[in-house]
Amino acid sequence: MRTTDSSPTAHESTSSDPRVLLGVAITVAEAAAAHVRARRPEVFGVMGAEVSADEGGSVQAKSTPTDPVTIVDTEAEQVIRARLAQLRPHDSVLGEEGGGEEHGVAGIRWVLDPIDGTVNFLYGIPAYSVSVAAQIDGESVAGAVVDVAGGVTYSAVKGGGAMFADSDGNRGRLSCNPVTDASFTLLATGFGYGAERRRAQGRLIGEVLPHVRDIRRIGSAALDLCMVASGRVDAHFEHGLNPWDWAAGSLIAEEAGARIHVPAPDTRSAAGEVVIAMAPGIADELEAVFRAAGVFDSIS
Repeated sequence: MRTTDSSPTAHESTSSDPRVLLGVAITVAEAAAAHVRARRPEVFGVMGAEVSADEGGSVQAKSTPTDPVTIVDTEAEQVIRARLAQLRPHDSVLGEEGGGEEHGVAGIRWVLDPIDGTVNFLYGIPAYSVSVAAQIDGESVAGAVVDVAGGVTYSAVKGGGAMFADSDGNRGRLSCNPVTDASFTLLATGFGYGAERRRAQGRLIGEVLPHVRDIRRIGSAALDLCMVASGRVDAHFEHGLNPWDWAAGSLIAEEAGARIHVPAPDTRSAAGEVVIAMAPGIADELEAVFRAAGVFDSIS
């Protein structure tokens, strides 16, 4: 590690080695998380929140009036993009707030979500994250998800396993729960903001719930996937996620042993497809439950 010069070497700025990319992912994700952590009390106060969109204010609406983006989302993405411009100037970037699809999936692409779980962030519920993944030709090869409030960084490199590091100095390898009976599954899920999609998602939960232990709706898909990896839940599924929601988290879950199902990397148009992660011991049985219920079907 350099101690006198923060500029990347020529090798670091152009290397396609997933281990080099992982170091960049962790660096920029933790920088953005520090910004988000510092800014929340400045913008919303310690306990209060500005929970509705206000033109010209700190909260705006995105896909629907109840789907918010805050000024801190935008700032955090700017932090990430600025660091990537310094560390990886030749790579393309796809971000939730700043876009970038025009560059396609060829080569090295950074896929980032500055705050996954914006509604939680808005209300002060401590379950929101920063997600940064490096993809090569559309496949995630390195990724980091930072639990901002919890102070935990989850990370993975393709073929190298998944790890965690927390603010107390604890670190270690991640591994899915050894559960082998699908009826004991603690299942995480989430819902979109469109009314019709929510109706369809509600019907699916009604079909699946009798077959599992219980469900949890945390509010951050990236954290849900990391919770599969860490054993805090046993499986996750959700329709309508964008690449920045799952690019890092799905790799972390997979490297922790989970069976994953994700959309093709260039199918933003297929926005109703499902993302799934399942602990390996229940994957066959739970997949059969999901297929019978229609979980693998696209929801428009």
